[in-house]
Amino acid sequence: MSGILAGKRILVTGVITDGSMAFHAAKVAQEQGAEVILTGFGRLSLVERIAKRLPEPAPVIELDVSNQEHLDTLADNVRAHWGADAQIDGVVHSIAFGPQGVFNFLEADWEDVSTALHVSAYSLKSLTMACLPMMPAGSSVVGLTFDAQTAWPKYDWMGVAKAALESTSRYLARDLGKKGIRSNLIAAGPIKSMAAKSIPGFEELADVWNHRAPIGWQLDDPDPVGRGVVALLSDFFPRTTGEIVHVDGGVHMMGA
Repeated sequence: MSGILAGKRILVTGVITDGSMAFHAAKVAQEQGAEVILTGFGRLSLVERIAKRLPEPAPVIELDVSNQEHLDTLADNVRAHWGADAQIDGVVHSIAFGPQGVFNFLEADWEDVSTALHVSAYSLKSLTMACLPMMPAGSSVVGLTFDAQTAWPKYDWMGVAKAALESTSRYLARDLGKKGIRSNLIAAGPIKSMAAKSIPGFEELADVWNHRAPIGWQLDDPDPVGRGVVALLSDFFPRTTGEIVHVDGGVHMMGA
C-alpha cells in the first residue's frame, strides 16, 4: 500500500469511540499505509468493537499507563501480534484524565491533581519508555494537547496538566534526539468526544471557536487532527522535534 506511512507500524492509544481524535489518527494512518495496534483501558470490549470500524480491523492491547506492570509487558504484547523482531515506528499519545475535582482550580486537592498529572502528562514519558526498546532511529512520538498558553474557562488543573505534557514532550525531544527519535505535539481545537463530556462547561469553552477561528472549526470533525498527527508521524518532518503544531482553526494566534 502506498502513502506517507507505507511500511510503518504505529501504536495508537486513547481510542474509545469512532468520534475520537485517536480513532481518526488511526484511520488516516491506515489509509496512508501503516499497520496499527490500538491500546485500551477499562472498556476493552468497546475498543475492540470500534477497532473493527477502521479500514482494516486492528488488534487491541490492554494498557493502563498508570500501571507499571502493563507498561513493562507492553513490548511483549506488541511482539505477540507483530512478531519477535517487530518494531514500532510511531506512538500516538491520546490519553488524558482528571477526577471531577480538578475542574475547580482553587478547591482541588493534591490527590486529584496528582492523578491528572500522572495520567495526562507523566504518561507521555512512561509510554514512550515502554515502547523505546522497539523504536528505531527515525521513529516519531506524537501527543495531543490543548494549548496550555492560555488559562481557559472551566479547564483549570487539566490546563496545568497539559502545560506539563507540553514540557514533557520537549524534554523527551531533547533526550531522545541522540537516538534519532522525534517527540512532537498537536494542539487541537475542541472536539465533541466522550472525553469532552467529562469537562464541566465544555460548551462554554468550545464556543470560543465559533467566533474566533479565522478559517473555521467544526466541533464534530476530528479528521483534521488525525491528519496532523499522521503528518508528524511521517518522514516529512525529519528534523522537527519538540514542536507544537496547532490544528485549531487559527484560534491560538488571534489577539484579544
